[in-house]
Amino acid sequence: MIRILATIVLPLLLPTALYVLWLMAAQRMRLGSSAAWRALPWPWLVATGVVLAALMLYVVGTRIGGSPQGHYVPPQWIGGKIVPGHIEPPAPQ
Repeated sequence: MIRILATIVLPLLLPTALYVLWLMAAQRMRLGSSAAWRALPWPWLVATGVVLAALMLYVVGTRIGGSPQGHYVPPQWIGGKIVPGHIEPPAPQ
């Protein structure tokens, strides 16, 4: 669940959250008006969020994790306990 939040939800919502925080700070310093809230740049915020989420999924999928070689062992019930799935390294040749 945490991984889904960190790799998909957070990058999607981060641009909008930062923009709203910036608007709140600008309004507090009397730089902005309430009209800025009605004219949020939704297409830009959504596009930026999608690009960040895609970049995060690419990085997690290709750069983080185990070796691409190996054999996946699914979760198993052994001795009354669940052994999580894992990737076993390839046997030396």
